[in-house]
Amino acid sequence: MSERNLTLLTDLYELTMMQGYFKEKDANETVIFDAFYRNNPMNGGYAICAGLDQAIDYIKNLHFDEDDIDYLRTTGLFEEDFLDYLRNFHFSGDIYAIPEGTVVFPREPLVKVIAPIMEAQLVETALLNIINHQSLIATKAARVVYAAKGDGVMEFGLRRAQGPDAGIYGARAAMIAGCIGTSNVLCGKMFDVPVKGTHAHSWIMSFPDELTAFRTYAKLYPTACILLVDTYDTLNSGIPNAIKVFQEMKEAGIPLTFYGIRLDSGDLAYLSKKAKKMLDEAGFPDAIISASNDLDETLISSLKLQGATINSWGVGTNLITSKDCPSFGGVYKLAAVLDKNTGKFTPKIKLSENAEKITNPGNKTIQRIYDKNTGKIIADLICLVDEKYDSSKSLLLFDPIETWKKTHLAPGSYTMRELMVPVFQGGKCVYETPKVMDIRDYCKQEMATLWEESLRLEFPHRVHVDLSNELWHMKNQLLDSYHYNR
Repeated sequence: MSERNLTLLTDLYELTMMQGYFKEKDANETVIFDAFYRNNPMNGGYAICAGLDQAIDYIKNLHFDEDDIDYLRTTGLFEEDFLDYLRNFHFSGDIYAIPEGTVVFPREPLVKVIAPIMEAQLVETALLNIINHQSLIATKAARVVYAAKGDGVMEFGLRRAQGPDAGIYGARAAMIAGCIGTSNVLCGKMFDVPVKGTHAHSWIMSFPDELTAFRTYAKLYPTACILLVDTYDTLNSGIPNAIKVFQEMKEAGIPLTFYGIRLDSGDLAYLSKKAKKMLDEAGFPDAIISASNDLDETLISSLKLQGATINSWGVGTNLITSKDCPSFGGVYKLAAVLDKNTGKFTPKIKLSENAEKITNPGNKTIQRIYDKNTGKIIADLICLVDEKYDSSKSLLLFDPIETWKKTHLAPGSYTMRELMVPVFQGGKCVYETPKVMDIRDYCKQEMATLWEESLRLEFPHRVHVDLSNELWHMKNQLLDSYHYNR
């Protein structure tokens, strides 16, 4: 993939704050910022983390070209000594993150940046832009794949995406979350993922008749022969003509390895059941019945309940745009400042009249707790990085708000895994991104760790995200001191 300098992909106030820190020589302290989200998209029970690979590319290529500096000079906001500093700017800090494809929950850091505040501030906007978008589309795709109950789901929303990048990286995110292929050829080239597709109605309309169009397509693509049957009349023309072509292929000794029909309009439940009956009676019980037409997880689930015989789904607009939930809502908040005298981080907290917006302070990581017998997630525990846990000992979890709600885990009944991994150390990338199809396999394993109740499309069970005892006390001490000082 070609390198892209996205350094100016930032909000102006990040740069004006940078200049302010630059002018105040003692202000460029080392800090910790957390990127997290507050609520699961689509009122679901989870999210899928995605976008880390592009975030890594962004950090690697972070620099100010001379024309960037010339442009900033034209704004009249920046002084020459600061612009001169930008000429040699590079990221020198540490970044920790949750790997792509991981199931995640509200309020836990997806990305943690430890760097001088000038650097940490600059990267905020682009990191949120990248992680928010791809995590949103991955989450949407995971819900669609879940609704399909093992049927193949193809992503083909490029023409409806909000621009080329949204189409490319949205398709990548959809592949991570379990789609079997994308119609996006550039995505296929860039990330080595399967590309799939059939043909348009215009193919049929460009021939003298439907049968000729089908025959021509089958001759060209005998091993990938999915015929679009609703251009004129699905039941009286499209399906009978498709069956005729399949019979001709069979009689000619052409193996029917991957063949079937696609429905793109009408009552998909009714038409698919009629199509299945016609195909079975003609001797083609293994023919694929594919469907498209403004599908999403809700409609796919409904069609399943109606007994639709569709076994392949093409999902475009509603997936690539996450139409019912167009934003992920990730935020980037200061969590700690390094004390130069002690060499330790001083925790910082953001308060709000809205309790949901009160942040978790300190240098944190996440421990995921699994039921040892089932491998399912019991809870996530946000804790301080220097805390140690031993699953051979009992563990007490409690709700950080309604603290009387407690869960006691007996020794040996659970296992734990730290979710965050080092990505940059001292400005150098120390993480190798897996191939997209490998991330897809990992994401499938991650989805299997969720209880069925958390996978429900509506009113899912919420996985508990608790605070460690030490972090909870730190947070409440800061809250108490703030109210006392005020």
